[in-house]
This record gives sequence, C-alpha cells and structure tokens, in this order.
Amino acid sequence: MKGLILSGGKGTRMRPITHTSAKQLIPVANKPVLFYGIEALATAGIEDVGIVIAPETGDEIREAAGDGSRFGVRITYIVQDEPAGLAHAVLTAEPFLGADSFVMYLGDNLLQGGIVDLVERFKTAKCDALILLTPVPDPENYGVAELDGDRVVRLVEKPRSPVSDLALVGVYMFTASVHEAARAITPSARGELEITDAIQYLVDSGLRVEPHIVSGWWKDTGQLADMLEANRLILDVMEARCDGTLEDSQLDGRVVVAAGARLERSTVRGPAIIGGGARLIDAYVGPYTAIGERCLIESAEVENSILLAGSEVRRLDGRVESSLLGRNVRIGRSGRQPRAYRFMLGDNSEVRVP
Repeated sequence: MKGLILSGGKGTRMRPITHTSAKQLIPVANKPVLFYGIEALATAGIEDVGIVIAPETGDEIREAAGDGSRFGVRITYIVQDEPAGLAHAVLTAEPFLGADSFVMYLGDNLLQGGIVDLVERFKTAKCDALILLTPVPDPENYGVAELDGDRVVRLVEKPRSPVSDLALVGVYMFTASVHEAARAITPSARGELEITDAIQYLVDSGLRVEPHIVSGWWKDTGQLADMLEANRLILDVMEARCDGTLEDSQLDGRVVVAAGARLERSTVRGPAIIGGGARLIDAYVGPYTAIGERCLIESAEVENSILLAGSEVRRLDGRVESSLLGRNVRIGRSGRQPRAYRFMLGDNSEVRVP
C-alpha cells in the first residue's frame, strides 16, 4: 500500500503568508502541518509516499521534507501543473501509484489519533474505497456524503442545499479502481475534477465504498482560525520539557523550551512551545502559543498565537493575541499606545505601531 499526500494548491485563504510559503509548511506547534501527514503514513507502516506539489512551491517542499528518510519513508515528488482538483491529482500520480491501493492525505489536514486502525480496516474489509466523515456546522463548505444506514448513497461537493451534515475528512483510501473513475468524470462548475464525483462514480458502478465516522477531532488548516485551533489541540497533548536556559524566569503548566532558547525575566504559561535559539526578555507568553526558532520577544506579551522563525515582537504595551506572524516579521512600538493588537503578516513584514 502506498501513500499520496496532496501539497499543491495556492493557499489563497491564508494570504499573505502563502504569498511566500507553501500553506502545508506553516507550522503547528513548531512543526510544519505537512510533517504530521507524513508521520501518520509512516506510523501506519506505509513506506512509499508520493507528494503532489505545485510548480510554485515545489522546491520549498522538497527542501523541507527531503527524501523522507528522517520519517522512515521514501518520498517521490509529483508535479501537478495546475490545481485542477483532487481527482486530477490522483490521475497525475497514477504512474507512481500503479495498481497499488493507497491512502490519500490532504497535506494541510490534521487528524487526531492517526490512521493505523483505519488502514487495517480498509485492508480487512476489502472495499474499493474508505471515506472518513465528520459532522460539521457548515456542510455547504465541504464535500458532503448522504448515507442510507452504513451505505454511501450520494456525494456532493460544496452543495448549496446540503442533504446531510457529514463532511468528507481529508483522508481517503482507494484501490486502483479510482483511476478509472477519475478518468470517467468531467470537470465541475468550478473547473475541477472533484474527488467526490470520482467516488460517486464508484458508488454508481456498484463498487463498495465504506464510510467511517471520525470520533476524534479533524482540522483543515486552510484558514487562520483553524490553524490557531489546530495549534491549541496539538499543544494540549504535548509533554512539558525544558532544554533551554532560564534566568529569573518561570514556566507554568505544559511548556516545551527547546535547546538553545533563552528566557530572561520572563514568564511562559502553557500549553506553549518555545523554539530553539529563541529569546524572551522581560516577556510574557500565554497559553496556546508557538514561538518559532530564533524569535525575539522583548518587553511584550503574546498569547494564542503562532510566530514563525526569526520574528520579533518588541516594546509593546498591548498584548499580541490570536495572530499568525510569518518568518522574519518585526513588530515594534513607536508613538502613542493602543490597547491591543491583532495581526496576520507575511514573511519579512515590518510593523510600527503608533
């Protein structure tokens, strides 16, 4: 069995961050989202992994994930010339997949508990597809499944009038029969080959499509609020560890301080993670915050936020909260004081607060 991770797409909902970086490489708890998917496949015993990449961000993803050896897998990179849909990505990857069954994992998704049990269920059930479903409050924004008992009846991509609240989670399992299905369908109204249409083709052809309702959490990290929520969920289960240096500083709760980080006269209240080489001086870092490598927080407060590598927040009287800062962002104070700040900034930004 092989793995297929989809890491193309333009990431328009995460701009300006994705103007300069692939959305799948934005970190959650200081680890790129993409790596959680690779690790999930590796833990499930899948050694051959194809990663579908876009021409614009492919080099960055290649550099980050490498040949896969550090994850215990072999990575093959597959270029998808245009973001023409998930089923199009499957067809693009067909030379890699061949006649093998495979797990398809969306590279910007996180799934609690991994996929070990699901892979075993797929193998023993001998079905043609296994789809993961979860109830959502806004099914019109997802691919939606209609069930008749434990049988999949119909799937619709982003329906205007959803017939159920069961959204397709971004993890699928297929036999090679999906290739024929993907070739048989036509582009949707938005010009894409939809994976929901390919699965519907399997259903209409009398092939066996099994549903599985996800009991734990699942996150599509395509928007800021979802990214911050995913960060909270991961930090909630991390174990405290301090490999850095503390000078007149205090750690409360589950806090991870990486080697090379230095805290001076600062307080970190967990769950939180401080990356290697980061410095906190006269600072407060509140719960659900991930401070990346080589960041500097000086005379400032940060809470419920994600800071990518090399960012600086200095001399602010108000607290930075619910924010995502790109790499090498610099936020400093000048002039009169506001009470609070909220930011979503791309790489190499600089903000001076009046």
